[in-house]
Amino acid sequence: MARIIALTGKGGVGKTTICSAFVRIIGETYPEAKILAIDADPAVGLSTALGVEVKKTLDDIRREIIEKAQSGAGREAVELLGEVRYRIFDALVETDSFAFLAIGRPEGAGCYCAVNAYLKEVIEMVSKDFDYVVIDGEAGIEQINRRVMEKVNHLYLISDASKKGLQVADSIHEVAKELVQFEKCGLILNRVEDPEIVSYLISEGRTDIEILCVIPGDPAHARNDILGKSIFELNGDAPILRGAKEALDKMQAE
Repeated sequence: MARIIALTGKGGVGKTTICSAFVRIIGETYPEAKILAIDADPAVGLSTALGVEVKKTLDDIRREIIEKAQSGAGREAVELLGEVRYRIFDALVETDSFAFLAIGRPEGAGCYCAVNAYLKEVIEMVSKDFDYVVIDGEAGIEQINRRVMEKVNHLYLISDASKKGLQVADSIHEVAKELVQFEKCGLILNRVEDPEIVSYLISEGRTDIEILCVIPGDPAHARNDILGKSIFELNGDAPILRGAKEALDKMQAE
């Protein structure tokens, strides 16, 4: 069974970048390991961060099954459901160091409940085929509330030093303690220039979650991001990679 690592937090705090850094670090540390990166955020940013091109998503597969059933092609729908496991693997993007799977973004406005429920089943289904599953969760608390990531080994909460970011992290943490079976949980503070801010946040009671590392801003990474370059094109000594490595080590997630 895979070791499942999930990342969540407020939108815009660097969650996707740190997720891609985890994938790179685990792959470089254990080149023989089978790694699956799941983009569970409908904002679909992890594929760019990892430099992969997505042609089919989980929601594409879900809609194909629904369309077959609604068209009256009952037999075909049953066959699709029977082959769903293989259809999921058809949606995998394979690279030399990891596989990638995207939840996709349902067409039109509305609730993501259906695809989130499907994602929960997919995580349970495919995790046995990999050594590591690294999940870039949807921003906010929705997937935790719906128990999409019901059972994970390591839950990473990502925030900047803002009051709002930390409030979201704390809210996710409180809900996760009731709804998610996790072994370890910790907080990564991203884009924080002064490490002494940690003492201030603790003294002010801003968070009671264990702070794993403090990652400063990185102009080189910002430049790569603007140019659409992947995490693999970043210098190995970059702050985001050093911080991600520290966070993995502290929770013994590798």
